[in-house]
Amino acid sequence: MKAVVTRVNSASVEIEEKINGSIGRGFLVLLGIAPDDTESDVEILAEKICNCRIFSDEKGKMNLNLETVGGSLLVISQFTLFADLKSRRPSFSGAGKPSMAIPLYEKFLELCRLKGFVVQHGEFGADMKVVSENDGPVTLIFDTSEWRK
Repeated sequence: MKAVVTRVNSASVEIEEKINGSIGRGFLVLLGIAPDDTESDVEILAEKICNCRIFSDEKGKMNLNLETVGGSLLVISQFTLFADLKSRRPSFSGAGKPSMAIPLYEKFLELCRLKGFVVQHGEFGADMKVVSENDGPVTLIFDTSEWRK
């Protein structure tokens, strides 16, 4: 699994000209799922993201996590994170097929909710318009395949 996580002051996702999800302070998570990803990857990723300390404390040091600041998550499925860019037209064969990716995406949402967070989301496979006000900006890339090595 890959996740691009951006610290935001606010973020929203629109589908067919209607707001599907919206958050204030928190994380915008672009989540990509590979064919070999498992529930174990989901558990590790949810734990790492939800506990990542990238909000500033009173001294301006990145030391606070999502829970401490009362933040939320906006999670957007993002198969394009697995693009093969060898040619001018990207191939997305490295992304997980919907039949296996959707349950893992939904499991990620569920685990973040079980940790006590408000979780808004897009719609898997939909054409979405995502708007965010990045804070910092602070953007991190998480890749569970790197942790398996």
